[in-house]
Amino acid sequence: MNPASREAFGTNLAAAAATAVAVLLLAFAVGTARRLHRTVDIAWGLAFAAVATVSYALSSGYGDGGRRLLVAAATLVWGVRLAAHIAWRGRGHGEDPRYAKLLARGRGNPHLRALLKVYLLQAGLVWLVSLPVQSASYAGSPIGALTVLGGGLWAVGLVFEAVGDFQLARFKADPAHRGTVMDRGLWAWTRHPNYFGDFLVWWGLYLMACGTWQAALLCLVSPVVMTLLLIVGSGKRLLEAHMADRPGYAGYAARTSGFLPLPPRRGHA
Repeated sequence: MNPASREAFGTNLAAAAATAVAVLLLAFAVGTARRLHRTVDIAWGLAFAAVATVSYALSSGYGDGGRRLLVAAATLVWGVRLAAHIAWRGRGHGEDPRYAKLLARGRGNPHLRALLKVYLLQAGLVWLVSLPVQSASYAGSPIGALTVLGGGLWAVGLVFEAVGDFQLARFKADPAHRGTVMDRGLWAWTRHPNYFGDFLVWWGLYLMACGTWQAALLCLVSPVVMTLLLIVGSGKRLLEAHMADRPGYAGYAARTSGFLPLPPRRGHA
């Protein structure tokens, strides 16, 4: 980046932080009014979409136009699809057990705990994970091989995530499957095709932002943090703990890869 772009990028960092906080505060207001803090899961994807939109608008005249548009559009598509899916999946359901547990334990106002430990924490994570989206908007180098590779990873990840979500939703819609474990389609190859899709999406966006070695170093924290969130944070680990006692899950876990898609292992019921 030249000096003017660096100064504008600094402004973008502040604007992105304010945007993420604003979206999550709005979600907090809605969640508190409805007494349903699972609203934050919808806001997660929308906050990334909002940061991408703000970054695209503020970077006009600075970064390469093609890269700016590509990264902004990719983030918007991913974020809006995720938010829409979570909103559709959660219709008619009560509070998420994770948030119910958080609200029930500890001292003081439970909604204040939710604000600090859920909403504002997620706002900070949105800002951190979205660094490639922000940085790519100010990269002056034209689209190259890494950008194309990143776009390919993003596309595969988005399809993997969307197909996995669709297959699971269709499985759950059949009353005959109530209380059973989904082990078909992509779910026969990995216990978490949607999380693996997210993993590819964010490594793809990272590669799209790697116009320079400085950008590559600055933005590396993004896919690393997202990977940790998916595997050891609030994603895979908590879901598997919740599913552990379901009939058939132990056998499913024994024969199915925990994250990377692999052929099912034989010899496990």
